[in-house]
Amino acid sequence: MTRETVRCWATKFGLAIARRIRSTSPRRGEKWHLDEVVVTIHGKKHWLWRAVDEHGALLEVLVQSRRDTAAAKRLVRRLLKRHGGARVIVTDKLRSYAAAHRELGLSVEHRQHKGLNNRAENSHQPTRVREKVMRRFKSARQLQRFASIHGQVSNLFMACRYHRNAEQKRAARTQAFAAWEWACSTHMAA
Repeated sequence: MTRETVRCWATKFGLAIARRIRSTSPRRGEKWHLDEVVVTIHGKKHWLWRAVDEHGALLEVLVQSRRDTAAAKRLVRRLLKRHGGARVIVTDKLRSYAAAHRELGLSVEHRQHKGLNNRAENSHQPTRVREKVMRRFKSARQLQRFASIHGQVSNLFMACRYHRNAEQKRAARTQAFAAWEWACSTHMAA
């Protein structure tokens, strides 16, 4: 099996597998951390917007060419549609978040503080590593597809990392691999 074969499989089946993983995942936390990071594609700036819950699980990822109120509103609307409501939204000091919060008329608590948003800042690291290995992303669509798939797969296996004893860790890993097998089985046979 070559890398090109794996890439073709990821292109063909990746989004469907990510959707299946997302549909069976447990309800996520009520404290959302929102953040954005710049990614340069062919010399043009794009913004990778992320929403992470208090446990570090990726809720939503969105690639946009702007960093304004409309872009922040689009991210928050997608979050509300897919995950319902939150108790607290934590962002950095970008004013677009406050404007989007105000324009959408949300009744949740909004905390704007640079230091509180470390959970979302750390979630950008896998994208940066991938960006260096690949020598940049080729298009915004490729970045969106990679980030969406990678986020759901990492959410699935993330639960395996945070157990105190080896028995719990093995049980969580076995459960994650069973969920992965189920998510992949139907689409690979089709």
